[in-house]
Amino acid sequence: MYKHLFKLIWNKRRQNFLFLSEILVSFLVIFAVFSLMVFYFLNYRKPQGFDYNKVWSIRYDNRFGKTSIDSLNTFFNSLTRDLKAFPQVKEVSFTASNFPYADSHSTTGFTIKGKEYSRINFYQVDDDYLKTLNMKLLEGRWLTKQDALGRNNGVVINQTMRKQIFGTGPALGQFIGEENIDRSTIVGVVGDVKAEGDYWPAGPGFYKRLDSGIYQWVGNMLLQVGDNADAAFESKLHKLLSRTIKNSNITIEHLSEMRDSKNQQTVIPMIICIIIAGFLIINVALGLFGVLWYNINQRRGEIGLRRAIGASGSSVAVQLVKESLLLATLSVVVGTFFAIQFPLLNVFNVPAAVYLLALLLSIVFIYILVILCSLYPGRQAAAIHPAIALHEE
Repeated sequence: MYKHLFKLIWNKRRQNFLFLSEILVSFLVIFAVFSLMVFYFLNYRKPQGFDYNKVWSIRYDNRFGKTSIDSLNTFFNSLTRDLKAFPQVKEVSFTASNFPYADSHSTTGFTIKGKEYSRINFYQVDDDYLKTLNMKLLEGRWLTKQDALGRNNGVVINQTMRKQIFGTGPALGQFIGEENIDRSTIVGVVGDVKAEGDYWPAGPGFYKRLDSGIYQWVGNMLLQVGDNADAAFESKLHKLLSRTIKNSNITIEHLSEMRDSKNQQTVIPMIICIIIAGFLIINVALGLFGVLWYNINQRRGEIGLRRAIGASGSSVAVQLVKESLLLATLSVVVGTFFAIQFPLLNVFNVPAAVYLLALLLSIVFIYILVILCSLYPGRQAAAIHPAIALHEE
């Protein structure tokens, strides 16, 4: 049976070329869309890693100039006490500008046991950062003042970096960086924090304590507030900061709103891609339907002859569906060859499981599309009366 189908396809190879091309293009487009969707979905399922609902970020202009470090420490320690005096404020933390959902990034690289690692997220934080964001400490301890002093100062790494570098082996007490240059000791491991929104992975990263001169250059605070923190309190907070940090532009944002903005930057382009792919699939489906319809009209004599010698209408319909699926399989094989290069070459540094799952979904989608497009033309072919078809011939 299949030998006969291959012979029919080969004899009409010019007519089938358009069908094969449409299926191949559709398969590659669908594979790209499914790859994005699978990538975002798998990341969305991962835990957030921290509590953003009751955290506010405060940005201020750092205009302290050459003020001494001791004076700045005294000033900001007093400001921290004033902020914590509010019943609405639970925790206060100073941080560099690349806190979660902020449009700021800081990456670095280093060498561990002779192997180089690059594009590692680098966070400079203070002692209260863990409590303020309610992050999960998995191993060891969080940073303290002693971790910013002396050689081999302490750092905390995240779960992804631990798995990437140390696997299942011990991480606490290990060193990162070059000896006698910028070497640090791992004192703790925290859970991953999805700082770029719900749809992006945390990536490898580590946390280092801000040194004693932090107030000379940082301009960001994070506040963990209670349920009673409302708009009236936000206005009171803004007035206090404006009076305390003079000649500075104070900006207060809620991390929950910043999260929504980050997610929109991912979701909106994804929706646009899905809409464009949807229009392409509709056009391809109409094209497949038209090609199959045209082939049936061209083969009315053949179909009529088969019916005249005893073939049932259902067998004629099944043959046409099988021909379509066989053509689709040829296109899928070619498309799979190109698609499989993505996990093999580790394109875009995406896990291979994303591409393989997207490939499986694309194959299933193509077969469903071809079956749906060939069912009605197959039924129409089954309804051809043999006497009428042979008379036309």
